[in-house]
Amino acid sequence: MNIQQVRNTQQLDDAYFVRKTVFVNEQQVPEELEIDEFDETSLHFTGYDNDEPVAAARLRFVQGYGKLERICVLKEKRGYSYGRQMIEKLEEAVRDHGYDKAKLNAQTQAEAFYEALGYVTISDKFMDAGIPHVTMVKELNH
Repeated sequence: MNIQQVRNTQQLDDAYFVRKTVFVNEQQVPEELEIDEFDETSLHFTGYDNDEPVAAARLRFVQGYGKLERICVLKEKRGYSYGRQMIEKLEEAVRDHGYDKAKLNAQTQAEAFYEALGYVTISDKFMDAGIPHVTMVKELNH
């Protein structure tokens, strides 16, 4: 997968396409919750397979952490390590911006995936957009 930091309108449209397909269509998250006020100031990333958008994520810097958000892979493209590749790209961007800690709110069904990548759960379960989540963190090595 070729992961690009979004630098133009087409790449951003591609990221939104993947996010809406996964979160709005598949998981029934209301669109007004999926696209929010943080999108304008976040770094966005789009993953491509043969020039087709298949993965997306965004990154913000909050309270000393690189906060990984809206991480998703199209259903038919899961199982090819695209999610892991996206996390690695986001962690690289966190380090490049001078941070050494990453944080994310994981859907509980993905908690084991993030644990396998070194993330540790630091919260109880909570609901976000009707889906149970936990907060997870990871210390990043430079």
